[in-house]
Amino acid sequence: MNINLRLLEVFQTDEFSLEEITEEAESFYIALILYKSSSDKSDYQPLYQESFVLIKAASLEEAKAKALNHGKNESVSYTNENGETITWSLQQVVDVNSVLDDDFDSFEDIVDLYARHFRNYEAYQSFEPLLSKEQFGE
Repeated sequence: MNINLRLLEVFQTDEFSLEEITEEAESFYIALILYKSSSDKSDYQPLYQESFVLIKAASLEEAKAKALNHGKNESVSYTNENGETITWSLQQVVDVNSVLDDDFDSFEDIVDLYARHFRNYEAYQSFEPLLSKEQFGE
């Protein structure tokens, strides 16, 4: 008998289904996806969007594939209030990693999901529009 058929028989006769086992084996991952806007206007300056996406997958490889597929599916074009066509498209999947703490059912009211490291704070300040010393009571 094929080993896969035998395993299926065992799972079907047990107290839980194969689907429940598969769901339990999945983990959460964070994907950092970068999008870029473009326009038909000749002097348009591109705008970039960083998006953090929570992904449920059985492996890192599956999470990467889901992140890439999600990024491609988020591409969109529309006409803005000035009649210009704006297009948002996937620039790059920058990173996909396991969440730092996937215990979402805990009694904690804060859960760390993602962290990244850098060495040049001045470079970070130059592109981060939300960074300000007055923010959050500092």
